[in-house]
Amino acid sequence: MIRKAVLKRIKALLGDMGAAPASAPRHEAHQLAAAALLIEAASMDDSFDTAERSTILKLLTARFGLSPEEAAEILSAAESEVAESNQLYAFTKTVKDAFDHEQRIEVLEMLWEVAYTDGELHDYEANLIRRVTGLLHLSDRESGAARKRVLERLASKT
Repeated sequence: MIRKAVLKRIKALLGDMGAAPASAPRHEAHQLAAAALLIEAASMDDSFDTAERSTILKLLTARFGLSPEEAAEILSAAESEVAESNQLYAFTKTVKDAFDHEQRIEVLEMLWEVAYTDGELHDYEANLIRRVTGLLHLSDRESGAARKRVLERLASKT
């Protein structure tokens, strides 16, 4: 009896690992997953401030052609998903499956931009981006090139 319950629970957990985030019916799963990864990057230095929130909203609006209200709604839903999840795998799998190679590089650039929003790269942010790079099946070279492009864009804005 107990064995059946345990097996049933394990099957349920394994079945949920690749599932889209719970809010997917209201939002595109890949948009929600990308927003969740951006929030993870913003939160790595134990601070998710208004500048990072603003950057994420701007990136979501531009990348997905969303209205500011839609971007805010996705950001809010993604914050809930991140609070309930303790793993990157489901988010990165959704992004990897939904985006082609070039689009995944664009997501990586978005992560770098969020990481540099406060003007410095925290070790935990760099570590997260390194892990996400691998999970998105991108190379360290592609990540480094994406980082350079972001730094050049940010430098040209100042």
